[in-house]
Amino acid sequence: MPAGERADALIAAMTLREKVAQLVGVWVGASAEGDEVAPHQHDLEEPVDLDALLPHGLGQLTRPFGTAPIDPALGALSLLRSQRRIAAANRFGIPALAHEECLAGFAAWGATAYPVPLSWGATFNPELVRAMAAAIGRDMRAVGVHQGLAPVLDVVRDARWGRVEETIGEDPYLVGTIATAYVVGLESAGIIATLKHFAGYSASTAGRNLAPVAMGPRERADVILPPFEMAVREGRPRSVMSAYTDTDGIPSAADQDLLTGLLRDTWGFTGTVVADYFGIAFLKLLHGVAADWGDAAGIALAGGVDVELPTVRTFGEPLLAAVASGAVPEQLVDRALRRVLVQKAGLGLLDPDWDPVPSALGSIDLDAPGLLRGRVDLDTPANRALAEEVAEQAVVLLRNDGTLPLPRPRRIAVIGPNADTPRALLGCYAFPVHVGGMHPEMPAGIDLPTLLDQVTAEFPASEVVTAPGTTVDGDDASGIAEAAELARGADVVLLALGDRAGLFGRGTSGEGCDAESLELPGLQQQLLDALLDVGTPLVVVLLAGRPYALGRAVTEAAGIVQAFFPGEAGARAVAGVLSGRVNPSGRLPVSVPGRPGVQPSTYLAARLARASSVSSTDPTPAYGFGHGLSYTDFDWSDLELVEAAADTAGEFRIALTVRNTGGRSGTEVVQLYLHDPVASVVQPVQRLIGYRRIPLAAGERARLRITVPADLASFTGRDGQRIVEPGELELRLAASCTETRLTARVTLTGPVRALDHLRRLHADFEVD
Repeated sequence: MPAGERADALIAAMTLREKVAQLVGVWVGASAEGDEVAPHQHDLEEPVDLDALLPHGLGQLTRPFGTAPIDPALGALSLLRSQRRIAAANRFGIPALAHEECLAGFAAWGATAYPVPLSWGATFNPELVRAMAAAIGRDMRAVGVHQGLAPVLDVVRDARWGRVEETIGEDPYLVGTIATAYVVGLESAGIIATLKHFAGYSASTAGRNLAPVAMGPRERADVILPPFEMAVREGRPRSVMSAYTDTDGIPSAADQDLLTGLLRDTWGFTGTVVADYFGIAFLKLLHGVAADWGDAAGIALAGGVDVELPTVRTFGEPLLAAVASGAVPEQLVDRALRRVLVQKAGLGLLDPDWDPVPSALGSIDLDAPGLLRGRVDLDTPANRALAEEVAEQAVVLLRNDGTLPLPRPRRIAVIGPNADTPRALLGCYAFPVHVGGMHPEMPAGIDLPTLLDQVTAEFPASEVVTAPGTTVDGDDASGIAEAAELARGADVVLLALGDRAGLFGRGTSGEGCDAESLELPGLQQQLLDALLDVGTPLVVVLLAGRPYALGRAVTEAAGIVQAFFPGEAGARAVAGVLSGRVNPSGRLPVSVPGRPGVQPSTYLAARLARASSVSSTDPTPAYGFGHGLSYTDFDWSDLELVEAAADTAGEFRIALTVRNTGGRSGTEVVQLYLHDPVASVVQPVQRLIGYRRIPLAAGERARLRITVPADLASFTGRDGQRIVEPGELELRLAASCTETRLTARVTLTGPVRALDHLRRLHADFEVD
C-alpha cells in the first residue's frame, strides 16, 4: 500500500495513547557495553519510565550517540538492541526514529570533526559542501541513525550572537545555496535533513540568545525566509525545526501562518516539523502564551508542530488530558501522526522485513560485544582528506603585505592563547566540545593537531618557539612580556587569537555565548598591540566563531588569516596557507567590523545604514562580505552586454573574461551583486544574486557567460506581494561587496509584475 494509506490504516487502529506516543522523543544515551539505551536526565526533564512508555510505542530516540562518549560499534549495538525492544513492545511493531546532531560532522565520539558552517560559507563551494554532507550522512546511516538536525539556515543579522559559528553567513543567497547543497548531500545518504531554525532566530534583539525578534514582515520575507524557501524547493528535506524565538509577539512554535500557511500550503512541504529542544514547554515557561502544559501542546499542534523533542513533556499526559477534555481536537493529533508515520514508512520502519542491524555491524558477530570495540571507524582517511579540503578552501587571507607565503624563516614564534590548544579548531557542536567537555577523563576520540604542531611540521628547518601570552577570555596579562621577548628574537610572529567554543557562557562563541561587543575577548587585543609594538613581522591567525574588530592589525600586521573553527584538519590547512602549499581561496561569509561597537550591521544594508554625516558612528567594515586574497593575481576584462534590456518577465545576458595574471595557479570567486537605484520600497545598496568559483592555472583565462533572470530583481512590495519593477539596474561583477570590478547597466521594461514562490532563484553561469 502507498505510505499514506498505510499510515491511515494504522491511525484508524490506534488508541489515543498509542497515537501520542509516536509524537515524542526520549533522550537516551547508548550503553558503553552495548546494552540497551538508558534515559538521559536533563534539568528540564522529568524521569522517563521506559517500561511504562514502550508498550504504547515511541516516536524518536534522541541522540543515542551524542549524549556521552561511546565506542561507535558498541553504540550501534546498543541502538540495535533498543530498537528490537521498542518494536517488540508495541502491538504494531513500530521502531523509533533515531536522530543526532550533525552541524559540524556526526556528533559522536570518534567521528570526523569537519569545519563549522561559517567555514562552509567561506568556501563559496556548494558542491564540496554537498560531498561533505553525503559523507556525514553515510557515517550516520551506517550505525542506525535516521535523522540529522542540520543545516542551520539562519542569516546573520548581528555578529554578537553566539551562534554565528553555526550559520553560513550574512547573505541569504549564499546561505540558501550552501545549505541546499548540504541538504541534498545528507538526504542522498538516506538521512532526513532538518532545516533550522524556522524562522528568525538569528535576528534576536541585541544578538542575545532567545531574545525577542522585532523585524518587520519585509525583512522576514526578503532576508530570513529565502534560504528556507530555496532549500525546501530544491533540496527536498524531510524535516523542519521551529525556532525558539517569537517575532512581533508570535512564537515560531505557535505560528500557524508560518508553519502551516507558508511552509506547507504555499511551499508544499510534506515532511515533519519538529520542535527545537524544549521549545513547546517554552511556550509556557518563557513566552507566556500557554497556561499549562496541555495548552502548550495544543497551541503547538495547531500551529503545525508534529513532534516534541528532545523528550516527552507536553505531548505526554498533558496532551492526553487536553484531548480527553475536548480542549485539543484529536484531529490535530491525527494530522501530526500521519506525517510521522508516512516518514517512518519512507524509511522502511513499517516494513515487515525491517531489520535493525545497521550496515556497520552487518558482518560482525553481535554475540561477542567485547570484540566490537574499535571495529567501526567514523574518522576514515577519506573523511579526514575531505575535512582538510573543506578547511583549505575556507581559510580566508584578509591582509598580506608580501610577507606571505613565508619563505623559510630561521625562527618562528607561534604565540597566542589558541597556538597550542586542540579545541581551538572546533565549534560548540563538535563532539569533543559539546559533550567531551563534560567528560574530561575521556580522550577526544580523534587526532587534533594544534596550530603549533602543524607549523612545526610545515617548517621542519625552522626553530619554532611558543608562548600563550594570555588566555582567550581571562584578565591575566603576566605572560605578555614573555611573548614580546620571544617576538623580538624571531624572524616572524604567528599570533593565534580568537575564540573558545562552549555552551551557555562556558565559552566565547557558541550557543548562549553572546558578546557585548566585537572586541577580541579577554586581553587578546592588548597582546596583539604589544606584539605589533615589537616590530617583528606579525601574522595574525584567527581561529574563531565570529568576526572581530582587529584594531591596529588592519593596517599594521604583515598578514591576517581568518579561519572559522576549521575542524580537525584545520591547523594543517592554515599551516599550508602560511607556507604557500595552499593558495588561499576562501571568501568572507560575514563582514569583519572596522570597530567593535557598531552592531547590528551587515553588508546587506540600505543607504542610511551606512556611514553618513548624520551619525557619529561608522559601521564601515574593515573587510567586507566576500573579501579574500590570493597568492596570485586576476584580471577581469572584456565585459559584454549581450542582452542589456529585458521586460520584467525576461532575462539579461552578460559576459566577461577572467585571467590569472600571476605566477601560480589559483581560484577566483566571481560574485554578482544587484544594485537597484530606485525602487518603491527601500532596498539594500546591493545584494548577492550569484557567484562562481573559477580555478585557473598561471596565464590561463576563462570566458564567463551569465544569464540573469528578471526574477532576481524581485522584492517584497508595499502590499506584501513579491514584485519586479521596471527601471534601471546595475549588475556589479565584484571580488567582494566592497570591490566591484565591472558594472553592467541594464534596464527592465514593461509593467510591474507579481511573482509567487515558483519564481526563478538563480543566475546561470557558463564557463568557456
